[in-house]
Amino acid sequence: AGWLYEGMAKAFSNNAARLAVRGEDPSLLSAQDPAKVARANKANSMAYQPALEKITGFDINWNIVAYPDLAWAKQVFPGDADDVAVVKLADAIFAASRVDVEDPIGNWRAHNAALRSRTEWLNGHNFHALHFTGPGTDLTVGLADGHEWMGGASTAKNGITCNPNIPTEEVFTTPHARRVEGHVSSTKPLSYQGTLIDDISVRFEEGRIVEAKASKGEDVLKKVLDTDEGARRLGEVALVPHSSPISASGLLFFNTLFDENAACHIALGQCYSKCFVDGASLSQDEIAARGGNKSFIHIDWMIGSDKIDIDGVHKDGARVPVMRKGEWA
Repeated sequence: AGWLYEGMAKAFSNNAARLAVRGEDPSLLSAQDPAKVARANKANSMAYQPALEKITGFDINWNIVAYPDLAWAKQVFPGDADDVAVVKLADAIFAASRVDVEDPIGNWRAHNAALRSRTEWLNGHNFHALHFTGPGTDLTVGLADGHEWMGGASTAKNGITCNPNIPTEEVFTTPHARRVEGHVSSTKPLSYQGTLIDDISVRFEEGRIVEAKASKGEDVLKKVLDTDEGARRLGEVALVPHSSPISASGLLFFNTLFDENAACHIALGQCYSKCFVDGASLSQDEIAARGGNKSFIHIDWMIGSDKIDIDGVHKDGARVPVMRKGEWA
């Protein structure tokens, strides 16, 4: 796939937009040799890196949307006939994407405004760290120096405003790659490159994952963590209320685009360089000096639930409630 990713990076360098239409079989590679899957994933990630940097740096305007693939539909609705499962998944995609209402454009404008209000509150506090507590979780995530919270519509460096992900319910920023401490457990399965990874539990020291396990897909998880040095560090932290429409649907989509918008989440790997106050003007070295992470991968996995509390921690140690039992405080 090297030629494809080279073409993408070249197109993005020439200011091409990105539209990704996703409809993947969550278990496509689940029966394959984990070592072979890991080698293929690493090769793909390395080839994709130049294009990924253009995307995560918001050099271009981009968008990811979903298409109801049959294999995916049967994973979400295993008890239904093929045609019924596809229709149900299509309806769920439309509902989660806020396009099944009378005025979807107006709905999205209001939704973007609500997300922007959350980012303004968080940016006003300029927290030094976030502290997550809940079952299997006691995690302090330091935030990068000069970080900026974002959510909803974003303006790319080319001046075009876009919603990168549809659906989206998150506000997110860049953590400090060297200031993450404690342990955290996943609250939803992660579907990664055709492999389901479930019941993830990891422990961080000085920003780096030093222990990792999973009840399912552990071999693949550990291979992912060995992709490069940055794969064991965080590139994103995102807040999503448990009452989000995707969470309220009660569905497990087995698709990160949807499941990450049902719960607070963190991402291993590459940071979003846009999530700095002056990110557009920063060099890669300056981003790293402020705590931004660099990696061939960027993998989101869910850690939020109705049992998670989050405090914002100021540099002087003062705490402010951010979420209680998965909802905005």
